[in-house]
Amino acid sequence: MTRRKPGRTGGPEGTDPGTRDTAYSGDSRDSGDAADSGVMNAWAWDRYGSPDVLRLRLTTLPRPGPDEVLVRVRAGSVNPYDWRHLRADPALIRIDKGLRRPKPGLVLGADLAGVVERTGPGVKDFRPGDEVFGEVTLGAFAEAVAVPAKTLAVKPPGLSFAQAAALPMAGVTALQGLRDAGRLTAGQRVLITGAAGGIGTFAVQLAKVWGAEVTAVAGPDAAVLLRSLGADEVIDRTREDFTERGPHWDVLLDIAGDRPLSRYRRALAPGGTLVMVGGIAGHGGRLLGPAGQILRGMLAQPFVRGHRITRFMAWPGTEDLQLLARLAAEGKVTPVIDRSYGFRELPEALRYLERRKARGKVVFTM
Repeated sequence: MTRRKPGRTGGPEGTDPGTRDTAYSGDSRDSGDAADSGVMNAWAWDRYGSPDVLRLRLTTLPRPGPDEVLVRVRAGSVNPYDWRHLRADPALIRIDKGLRRPKPGLVLGADLAGVVERTGPGVKDFRPGDEVFGEVTLGAFAEAVAVPAKTLAVKPPGLSFAQAAALPMAGVTALQGLRDAGRLTAGQRVLITGAAGGIGTFAVQLAKVWGAEVTAVAGPDAAVLLRSLGADEVIDRTREDFTERGPHWDVLLDIAGDRPLSRYRRALAPGGTLVMVGGIAGHGGRLLGPAGQILRGMLAQPFVRGHRITRFMAWPGTEDLQLLARLAAEGKVTPVIDRSYGFRELPEALRYLERRKARGKVVFTM
């Protein structure tokens, strides 16, 4: 799975409209003071490395473009997408974000939930005061961000800001991976690797909503959680190699990315589909990372007989965000939140996520 860019990140008026980079100056201040003075706090990163390189600094409050919405952030979530950009892991990230160091003014963060403060002249579906959630390419690790209206949806009243912020990247990836790439239908058998993480916990629930028989693969401490989410069977990855069961599953959603393609194909029933999300492990080394596994799948597909190997580009459009919101409001899908941090604790949230022990999502609140 790769991420299609959902528009521009926020930045002050007068910056390059293609990147909307933000210039930083001074030290951070309390949220209220920053908002009143037309500036905001944001997590800057001017060199690649661990979360230790992040600095909380002041920047100009962004102005929304014609089709954008200025959202005052109330909560957000962290994803592997974030720490991979922070570390330039894989190195392929440097081509877009800066070869030697990140381009000036970049702010991490994709998932957010908050309150609409201002809208661009082309925006018709949102107004100031609306509670919303959605996704940006970069920029959500800040007190406010300009978000394309087409990647926002109204937050259901019964959902907290933290719960809503957990939905976009992981929820949309799970939804589109199963529904669009996997073409999952009722009665099919689906296996989900990396099932205890952010994407996986959504995937298990969505597969059950759609009437599938779900096998979840995760670590030994995740069985109770995954069964509570609806998994029909949980395989302990430390005790059993599911590929040794032979051809069994109609759809295999590979989030972990920790096995060669040939091993995954062993587990697919005739006519089965392997959906490659990319995963944490990957087999592309420091240069390609998870993209290496996806590239191999693309190259192999023309020569594969009896199975379908597919990738997809997750797109956080309003329609799918609304679908997730409705399912969450109806209690059919529950955002699983492992830990919640304060905005000023974001580096620690990233450190925790990097340990790969999170069960569900890791969020932050203002």
